Amino acid sequence: MNPRREWLVLLAVWAALLLWFGSSSAYFFSTASLSSLANRLPALAMVSAGMTLVMVTGGIDLSVGSLLGLCGVVCGLVMTQAGWTLLPAMSLALLVGAGAATLTGALAAWFSLPSFIVSLGMLEVARGAAFWLSESRTQYIGASIEGLARPWPGLGFSPALMLAAGAVWVSHVLLRQHRLGRQWVAVGANAQAARLSGLDLHRPRILAHAILGALTGLAAVVHASRLGSADPNAGVGFELSVIAAVVVGGTSLNGGRGQVLQSLLGVLIIATVEAGLAQQGVSEPAKRVITGLVIVAAVLAQRWRASPTSP
Repeated sequence: MNPRREWLVLLAVWAALLLWFGSSSAYFFSTASLSSLANRLPALAMVSAGMTLVMVTGGIDLSVGSLLGLCGVVCGLVMTQAGWTLLPAMSLALLVGAGAATLTGALAAWFSLPSFIVSLGMLEVARGAAFWLSESRTQYIGASIEGLARPWPGLGFSPALMLAAGAVWVSHVLLRQHRLGRQWVAVGANAQAARLSGLDLHRPRILAHAILGALTGLAAVVHASRLGSADPNAGVGFELSVIAAVVVGGTSLNGGRGQVLQSLLGVLIIATVEAGLAQQGVSEPAKRVITGLVIVAAVLAQRWRASPTSP
């Protein structure tokens, strides 16, 4: 399937979901419902952009949900107990996320380990650290962070949404127009050929993980700003939504293929599904089952697109 047709298919799916949920509930297109949908987008869009870069290299990171919880706790602690302002606390959250994800990428690259195994270990480490640092208690931050999620008067969008747009655009430029992006694609498409051509396989993979970690740290602050608090339980199951969005957007699980802007369409689709199901009172376990089925369907669609007989 050519790229233009993929875009049209994704847009058609999103439009169909909007029509379906809009016709199923009289409140789906209400201001409160659309505001709730918009609030889901920034954190998911940021992390999905970073996950696209990692998956293009042939890797995957399952720890982003736990990292989101850890980075949020770190941000909350330094703001409530050390008196830090938002910008330094946000910078620390970015450093924590980037450091943890860099370690995941480095271990996977240097020791030729599957990244999903290493990130599975980091998932437990990060979640345990979040509970340990917070003593399993929610850190209430308040107005000093809530302004990040509050729409600017007269503009209708929040600083968090602008940060997400900037993160998505920078990731898109890196992947599509920068030399590093070509290295990511080469490593993911055929690692042996890339190595024989003289390309260092480790550096691109580690950098992709580092960018994902930094964006996860930023997303953690944005997530905390929605409720004015940092919860060590934040991000449970978040990695499922991220991977679903990226796979729905057309990024190959085998590496070598993916676009950040298409992942953004995947984010819109997944966020719409989650918001629509919540509007209809679907339970959290049922929503996770449906999200899992969406991932399976997207993988099957990828396999069909890659087959020689597909249009």
